[in-house]
Parts: sequence; C-alpha cells; structure tokens
Amino acid sequence: QRIYFTAVFSQPIKNFLVFDTIRISDTQNEEMHSVFGRVDFEDDITKPILVKVALSPGSIENAKLNLQAEIPHWDFAQVASNADEAWNKQLNKVKIETKNDTDKRVFYTALYHSMIAPSVFCDVNGDYRGTDMKVYNDTSFTNYTTFSLWDTYRAAHPLMTIIHPEIVGDIGNTMLKIYEQQGKLPVWHLVGNETDCMVGNPGIPVVADMILKGYKLDEELAFEAMKTSAMLDERGLNWLKEYGYIPYDKEATHETVAKGLEYALADWCVAQIARRLKKEEDVAYFSQRANSYKMYFDKNTKFMRGLSSEGKFREPFDPFLSTHMQGDYTEGTAWQYTWLVPHDVYGLINLFGNEDAFISKLDSLFIVRGDMGEYASADITGLIGQYAHGNEPGHHITYLYAYVGQPAKTAEKVRYILRNLYDDTTAGLSGNEDVGQMSSWYILSSLGFYQVAPAGGVYVFGSPLFNKTTINVGNNKTFTVIAHHNSNENIYIQSAKLNGEPYSKSFIKHSDIIAGGILEFDMGNTPSATFGVDKADRP
Repeated sequence: QRIYFTAVFSQPIKNFLVFDTIRISDTQNEEMHSVFGRVDFEDDITKPILVKVALSPGSIENAKLNLQAEIPHWDFAQVASNADEAWNKQLNKVKIETKNDTDKRVFYTALYHSMIAPSVFCDVNGDYRGTDMKVYNDTSFTNYTTFSLWDTYRAAHPLMTIIHPEIVGDIGNTMLKIYEQQGKLPVWHLVGNETDCMVGNPGIPVVADMILKGYKLDEELAFEAMKTSAMLDERGLNWLKEYGYIPYDKEATHETVAKGLEYALADWCVAQIARRLKKEEDVAYFSQRANSYKMYFDKNTKFMRGLSSEGKFREPFDPFLSTHMQGDYTEGTAWQYTWLVPHDVYGLINLFGNEDAFISKLDSLFIVRGDMGEYASADITGLIGQYAHGNEPGHHITYLYAYVGQPAKTAEKVRYILRNLYDDTTAGLSGNEDVGQMSSWYILSSLGFYQVAPAGGVYVFGSPLFNKTTINVGNNKTFTVIAHHNSNENIYIQSAKLNGEPYSKSFIKHSDIIAGGILEFDMGNTPSATFGVDKADRP
C-alpha cells in the first residue's frame, strides 16, 4: 500500500525532522520500521496551531490540489459543521421510531460503522492509482478502495444496494477496473492493493448482486471478470477444476472445506449471470460447480468434512475442533460451516434426508457445546451453542428456518441476537466489526429482513425491532416498515401487508423495496400457525 499526503500548518515552522527507527515487534520476531516526523515551532506561540492534511493515492502534487479544492480556508468550525451536515444527511437515510434510546444509539452507531468503507480513492481531477501501481485518470466514475469482501458480501454490500444506490455503480466499476489491472476481481483490497486475504471469490457475489438488482454495469465485461476469476489456477481453484472439490491432501494452505463452500456459492452467482446473458455452456458448467458443496457432506455424521484426493473423509474427526489457519475450516468449526450453502438451501436440506432431520440438526447448533481446542481461531466469538455470531460465515444461519416453514424460530434467534449481542458500550459488538459487516447484519435484521442468497435480492423476514422505520431508497422514494403491537414479548410475525394488500410470504424481493411503499407486520407473542408456513410462501 502507498499513500501521498501534504500537511500545512497555520504557524511558521522552525524545524522539521524525520526519524526512521527500527524496533522488534512484540508479536512477530522481526524488525519493524517506524517512520515519523517532528515539527518544531517557536517557543512563544500563543495562538492555537491548526493543521490541514490532504491525501492522494497518486502524488504529493495531487494531495495539494485536493487540499486547495476541498479546504482552501482556515475556518475549523466550518469544516466541523460541514462534516456534521454530511454525516447527518447519510444517517437520515434510515429513520427509526422507538422509545428505547439504547436501541437508537446502537442502530445509528451501526449505520455509521457501515459507512466507513469502501472509501473514495481518487483525486479531485480524476486521478487514481490502480492495483498495477499505474496512475489512471478517469472522471466517469469515482474510484473506491478497502473491500473486505469475505465479510461484506453477506450484508454490508446488500445494504448499500438499498440505501446507497448513488455509489453502487461506482463501486461496481471500481471492481471491474481492478479486474482489468490485476487480472481478477478483488479478493480483499486495501488502499488500492490486493492482499489476497481470506478464502473464496467474494468479489463475484457483489458484482452479480448489482447486476441482478438492475444496476448498470458493462455486463459482458462483468461476466468476463467473474468467469476469469473463477477459472484461475490459484488458491485451490486448480484442484477444484481437477477433482470437482478441493482435496485436503493436495492443498498446502489448508482450509479446503471453507474454500470449497465459498467457491460453490460464487460459482452459483456466475451461473446466474451466464443465464441472464444466455451463455448456456457456462450456465451448465458453473451450475455443476455450484453443486460441488455436496462432495464435502458426510451423510453419516451430517457435517461438511475435509475430503482426500482418494475420496475419503479426514480422520479423526471432531466437529468442535478449530485449528486457526491449519484445519479444514476458516475461523470456524464443522458445526458452523455445515450451513454455508446460502445459494441452495433446499439442496442442503435434501442432503440431510428430510426437513425434520435438517431442523433437528439446526436446532442442535444453538444448543451444543464442546471444546474447540487450544489452537482455535480467536475469531470464533458471540457463541450461542456453536452458532458464532461474532464471525461472518454464519450470519445467514438464523434465517434458514424460514426455508422449512418455521419462521418463528428465526424470529426467536434474531431478536435474541439483536437484544443480547449488540449494545451501546465500547465493547458493544460480539466480534470483529470487519469493515461494517457486523453492523450491517444488525441494521438489516432490525429492519426485519436479511438477504440469504449471495445475490439477487431475496430478503428473508425475521423480527423487526422497531415500531416504524422509514428508508430512503433513492429516486425520491421511501420504503416504510411498520410493526404493529411490537414489543419485547411480541416478536412473532402474525400477518403482513404490502402496500395495503395481504402478504403471506416470509420474504420480500429487492424490487419491491426500492419501488417504495409500506410493509406492515402484525406482531404477537406466540408463533403464528400459518404465516410463512406453506411451501408456496417460503423463500
């Protein structure tokens, strides 16, 4: 990563010194360079010293240009006022009505967290530094950076498609430019640089989601980017193409089950765009790969397990065991990863044999306890049984009950998490924020719905936290969610109306939300025997 800056002081500088020091890291046994500057002023300075700093991804000269364009004056109060105005404009995109001040603090803190990234990564003249380290000039879009995609494709990006429609296209075009510059979609981009951090192809669901929701991108280029990214010979994809899964005895960097499941859901996304573009051979190929998750499922233990090149499951097997960056799972256990099939929930149900077996295992997830071992990932937090809300791979799991006609269980789990795993203290999250994903789960879930499938905009109902929420969805339209008789006890949806008409489904489409309108829930303190139960009403 590289960044350029300029700093201007309101008082004359007496001396400026640069220090380049070397120290031994407390956590890594290696030398660490610390570079810092010291600015000296005259001893008799009586006025406050103001500093203006501007950044640029391209050059010091552009940093100076940005500073002159954005803060040409020395009025600190005006800068603070402008910042307040800008943030209040964004935070007012969602207005909640509740008498609970704690909930207000948690919600708007979460909304603020969700907007920290991606961040603008270009200059006022349109210059930006690409991932190939070249400086480009393009004023047709705003370039962004900081894509924690393994985390954020699940809720943070779907949330953006609802409340930030004005930037979604720019983010999409940024990702396509990244593809052109580095030969694949971003995996985990930080300050314009690919880190290749985490597993899977998480850029694919984000781009596919934009297209399926009607955002304007070059669809042929987008498909090329997705297909190319999915067909590389890196990060386990070579074994996937050869074996149809990723054998644990072939992939030296481990985490094969997590990689395989993440690739399967990304491949499903590629297949959806291929179908949209009538590329039938690609539809068939990537649909087949999207089903590769089935290879890891052990019908005897009912867990997703590491598979060898000879087709044998790894032994010994402990579904509670976690070995950070060494086992078959990424920051998780078999209990948590068995459910990572958000693109084909009904296919997963069939692997269990029937709905009752699926429900029984899912119920167990929130109850069982076991020793994860001394080398377990520190990211496995926010535990309810073996459900780990503090880490991202399980964020969709509570909503799976709706697929088997038991939305009341989703309501119970979601409302419990909203109430007990988020608060307004400095330790108010049950895990790493991960660039807005933890907070985005809270925002969507508190509104009453969550996107399970990785792309396309089918939002499954849970349990709305607030009496009334008004969402600015752009184009001078609002979508209002009203929960009648809502309370800490009345957590179950009894019935629903969409724009005044009875609505029996336990999900809603993105197109219905962005069209604007009113979604009304009638809440009660006991599960409804009918709402969302019939197969025709399930997601």
